[in-house]
Parts: sequence; C-alpha cells; structure tokens
Amino acid sequence: MKRSRVNEILREGAEFIRSFGYVLPPFADWTPDDMKHRSGAIGGIVDARLGWDITDYGAGDFARRGLFLFTARNGAVEDLKQGRGMLYAEKIMISRRDQVAPMHKHAVKAEDIINRGGGILCIELFASAPDGEIDRTAPVTVPTDGIRRHVDAGGILRLAPGESVTLLPGVWHAFWGEEQDVLIGEVSTVNDDLTDNIFADPIARFSQIEEDEAPHRLLVSDYPTWL
Repeated sequence: MKRSRVNEILREGAEFIRSFGYVLPPFADWTPDDMKHRSGAIGGIVDARLGWDITDYGAGDFARRGLFLFTARNGAVEDLKQGRGMLYAEKIMISRRDQVAPMHKHAVKAEDIINRGGGILCIELFASAPDGEIDRTAPVTVPTDGIRRHVDAGGILRLAPGESVTLLPGVWHAFWGEEQDVLIGEVSTVNDDLTDNIFADPIARFSQIEEDEAPHRLLVSDYPTWL
C-alpha cells in the first residue's frame, strides 16, 4: 500500500470512529515526531503493539480485502502463559461494506466481536477438524450475548448493532460489513498478531508500505523501523 493511501484511510477511519462517540486514548493523535520525542516513555505502547493498524493482507486491494484496527490495550503473552496478570486486550475496528477480513483462526486467543454501530456485521464460521484444518461439514456453536446459536458449516452469522459473538480458539471465521461500514469492538485475551493469526490461505498479516509521503500516524508495523 502507498503511504498516501494509508494516511487517507487513517483520517477517514478516525472520523468514522469519532462519529459514534468513541474516544481514542491520547496517543492516537501523536505524530511520528511526537512518538520519537517520547521514545523513552512509550515502551509500554511499543512493546504491547498498541495503536493504529491498517492491512490489505498483502493483496493490494484494501476495498475488497482489508481491515482497519486500533489496539487500545493489550496484555503480555508471558502473563497469559502464567495465568495471571494482564490477560486481556481491546481493539476498535472498522469493517467496510463488502470488505472481507479473510478466513482465519486463533490458536490461543478467545475474543468477543461486537457490532458497535453502522451496518450488519457478517461472520462466516467453520469448526476445526481434528487436524486443525477447516471442517466443512460440522456445524458450529457460538455464544451470542449469552445465548448459544448453532450455525451450519460455512453459515453466516449476522450481527446487528449492539449484538456480539464469542469466538473461542480454533473457530475459523471471516467477516465483512453488510449494507454499511461497521464499527467493531473486540475484547479478547492477550492479542499476538505476530504468531496467533492462522489463515486458511497463505497471506500476509501486515501490508508492505510504499513511502510516497510522510506518515500521518505510525502503524504498529512501523514501530521497529521508525522508533
């Protein structure tokens, strides 16, 4: 993706989030220079990979396959292994109308996916087979706001604003917005985007950025090279 396109998506996404009254933490507004000047104090942000995240999954077609995310809080994998400490994470995301976040599962993370407003959030679901691959025959059972719902393999769960679903490790899922763009909340156990996203097809989790202009805000994938 070109940096100019990333900057455009960031500005549009931040405005969309604000339109629902969701207020991001102060560091969301820091410029790259702000972050560099605070480099001695932001280890907690950088190490936990908090902040902006835009991906086209390496496909170069963000409108059709992509996701906009902001990680507001995140615990440590080490704490999760010990079963004590900060074991949770929170994200706010935008799934645009007909923009697919491709089929994937998590080996460790459990997550609540919440429609915070906008259109209908569509989630395609599969169970895992004994070998961990997609089971294309078995139905899937997921809790939705405390009520267990049964979905056929490859069935689509539709969540209206205010509704949510709990996805446990091993549940394969892809999602997109229907009718309108959707603001999505995610509350989960510790988030590890480097190792705990298992995709059905061989794709990249993060985008390669072509630097055609200065960054408006840094992405979490920029931290190793910019800070």
